Amino acid sequence: MRLHDYLDFRARVQPDAPCIQLGARSLTYGQALAETHRLANALLAEGLKPGDRFAWLGKNSIEHALMYFAASKAGLVPVPLNYRLSPLEWDYIINDSGAKLLIATGDFAAAARTIHASLPGVRGYIALDAAGAEGYRDYRAWTASQPATAPGRPAHESQPAYQMYTSGTTGRPKGAIVSHRAVCANVEQFSHETDLGLGDRYLIVAPIYHAAAAISIFVTVAVGGEMVVQEDFSPPAVVAALSDGGVSGGTLVPAMIQACLVYVPDAAKRQYPKLRYIAYGASPISEQTLRQAIETFRCDFIQAYGMTETTAILTILPAADHRRALTDDPGLLLSAGRPMLGTEIRVVDESDNDVPVGEIGEIIARGPQLMDGYWNLDEATAEALRGGWMHTGDAGKMGANGYLYIQDRVKDMIVSGGENVYPRVVEDVLFQHPAIADAAVIGVPHEQWGETVKAVVVLRAGATAGEQEIVDFCRGRLGGFERPTSVDFIDALPRNASGKVLKRELREPYWRGHGRRVAGA
Repeated sequence: MRLHDYLDFRARVQPDAPCIQLGARSLTYGQALAETHRLANALLAEGLKPGDRFAWLGKNSIEHALMYFAASKAGLVPVPLNYRLSPLEWDYIINDSGAKLLIATGDFAAAARTIHASLPGVRGYIALDAAGAEGYRDYRAWTASQPATAPGRPAHESQPAYQMYTSGTTGRPKGAIVSHRAVCANVEQFSHETDLGLGDRYLIVAPIYHAAAAISIFVTVAVGGEMVVQEDFSPPAVVAALSDGGVSGGTLVPAMIQACLVYVPDAAKRQYPKLRYIAYGASPISEQTLRQAIETFRCDFIQAYGMTETTAILTILPAADHRRALTDDPGLLLSAGRPMLGTEIRVVDESDNDVPVGEIGEIIARGPQLMDGYWNLDEATAEALRGGWMHTGDAGKMGANGYLYIQDRVKDMIVSGGENVYPRVVEDVLFQHPAIADAAVIGVPHEQWGETVKAVVVLRAGATAGEQEIVDFCRGRLGGFERPTSVDFIDALPRNASGKVLKRELREPYWRGHGRRVAGA
C-alpha cells in the first residue's frame, strides 16, 4: 500500500462525494484526484527524480493537504516546514533535507525570500496565494498547465512518504523518514479505533505540517469522509465548526481544547448535534481540563499517544475507557491507554531492562508504524532505534491492567535532594487551582538540593493569586519535595506547534552560567 492508494480508491468508488472543504471552496473526490495529478506532474516537470525532496511552507490549505498524495503519486518526498520557525531555521531544514524545490504560501513566500541566497540546492520557487511574489512562479499557473492524469511513476511502499522534522526543543531538529508502509499501517491501526466513516466531516485544524494533522487527513480519506480544513487555529471558529458546522469529529491538541474552554464563554451552552468524538494527543492534558471538555462538548473523547518518529500513534485510550473513567475508574483519565494493534510497549531502565509494573522508566515501542530513521544521522538513528525499539525519551509506568501512564519527558524530570520529581504530577495539582489557566513546572538551581521546583503559571482573565497562596494550595496535595518553592507569573507559556511547552526556554534564564544542568536540556 502507498498513501495515494486511498485517494485513488475513493475517487474510483465515490467520485462525486465531498472530499475536502476550506471556507467557501470545496472539492469532490474526483476533483481532488485531478488536482493531485496536476501537482504530481508539475513536480516531475521540474526534473525531480524518485526520492528527491521538496519543501512546503505555509498554513493549512486544500493544496497542502493534497500535497502528500501528489508526492506519493510522483515518487517524491515532501518536507513540510513549520511556518512558526524563523527563516534561519527553515534554512537549516531545507539545506539538511536537500530539498530541490520550495513551495510557499501567502506571506511566507516573502519571508523565505530572505534565505534564497543560502539555499544552493533549491532549483525553483513556487508561490501559492502570493500574487506577484518576487522570485516565485505562480502555483496555480504552474499546475494548471499539467494534465489531470496519473504520472505513472508512483512511490513504492518501502520508500519514504515524507520527511518530517522533529520539533527540536532540545537541539537541532532531526528529519524523521517515514515510509508509505509505516503510514498505511498507522492508518489501518487507527481505523480500528474509530467509527469515522463514509460522509463524516472531520475537522483539520492542527497544522498540516505536523504528524497529528497528517494522520487525520490520511484516515479521513481512507474511510471516505470529508476533510473540513481551517487555515489556522481560532477558538471561536473551532467551536462553531463543532457545533454548527456538521462536524462528526476532529483532532485537537490539549492547548487547543483549553483555549476553546477559556476563550469561548458560551461553549458549554451550545449544542453539538453531530459531534461524536474529539481525538486529542501530542502533549499532556490535565485531568481538570479533560473533565471540563467532556462536560462542555458532551461527546466521546479518544486519546492518542505517539510521536513523529512513530508516524503518529502508539497507544489509544478509547471512548469506552473515557466513559468508564467517569463512572467507575477515574484514574484511567491519567492513562495514555493501551498499545494499538500490532504495537508493543515496554517501560525500561537505562540498560533497556524492563522495570517492574508501577515503576517509572523510559517508554520504548515496537510496531509497523516506526520510522526508518533520521535523515543523515546514523548514530542518532542507531541510538533511537536500539534493538529495533523506538526509545521515545518519555518517562512512564505500566499499570497492572496493561495501561500506560506517561509521567513526563525523561529530560524534564527534576532531581531535588536525590528525589525524582515529575513535573506533570505537580502541574495536575496546579490546574486544580481556580485562578490558574495554564501552568508549567521546571527545575531551577539550588545550592543545597541541586535543584528545586518552580511553577510558572498563567492566571485566568480577571483572576488574582499570589505566590504564597499557590504554594500553600499545593501543601497537602503534594509531598514536601514536590511542592513548588517559587512561582513565576507570565502572560502565556511558550509552546511548539504540537502544544508542548518549551521548557528549555523557561529553564534557560535560571541555568545560564551553570556548568551542569541537572534537569538536562
